[in-house]
Amino acid sequence: MLPDRCSVMEEGKQCVNTPEFIVSIVADQDEYMFGVTCQKHKQIVSGKIGLLQNEGKIRDGKIIFSPVKAVGTDCIHGDSNDFVQIDMKSSKN
Repeated sequence: MLPDRCSVMEEGKQCVNTPEFIVSIVADQDEYMFGVTCQKHKQIVSGKIGLLQNEGKIRDGKIIFSPVKAVGTDCIHGDSNDFVQIDMKSSKN
């Protein structure tokens, strides 16, 4: 599942645009998902990642923008019995 909005915040407010690109960084043989962005913020995200890489806060590598592909299906249905409760408390005594 992907977020339903762009990952960028402007003036403390989340961008309301739907994501158009998955942003990832390819380094060596690995690829790391960084976030999602809309077309409007693509250049801003690229610049910010570049700055963070230069500061050593994010691993160096090639920045990739992969278009989000919408997939729809009507063959999967769920109800409240399909949800699983996860207990986040430690089991240590």
